[in-house]
Amino acid sequence: MPIALYRVDERLIHGQVTVGWGSVLQPDHYLVVDDELAASEWETELYRLGLPPGVRASFLTTEAALDELEGLRNASEVTVLLTRSLPAMAALSARGDLDGVKVNLGGLHDAPGRRRVLTYLHLDESDVEAIHRLDEAGALVTARDLPSTPPAGLDRLLDPGE
Repeated sequence: MPIALYRVDERLIHGQVTVGWGSVLQPDHYLVVDDELAASEWETELYRLGLPPGVRASFLTTEAALDELEGLRNASEVTVLLTRSLPAMAALSARGDLDGVKVNLGGLHDAPGRRRVLTYLHLDESDVEAIHRLDEAGALVTARDLPSTPPAGLDRLLDPGE
């Protein structure tokens, strides 16, 4: 089965992802694409503690993930792909791998330089630029914290007003 969810969420593997999305998608595998985290064995082990029994996780750099995407899309297991940031997700579109793919923005929290777009989504200029890159690459970008929440489209995400 193809990758069931491409999601940007600063918290990566946590209850909203494993319970909220996991109960609907029933993933066998979580792929976290994060250059720094992929290099930290103890941090990856901490994230694995939050997984349901029988579900595995792998942690790859962006470059390594680019080499794995096609195989994961054709694998028999269900995968949820997570990045910590919008620029990291946009980097996965460099080779055209996200053309026609739905990209979910699920949790970018308040920080200096970010504006509130939705209660769970705050964007800065690099985030907006990454959304444009994803859109230009053919990705279908929406924001949705949980499967039961109606998605917010590009118009809502890129509207500077609130």
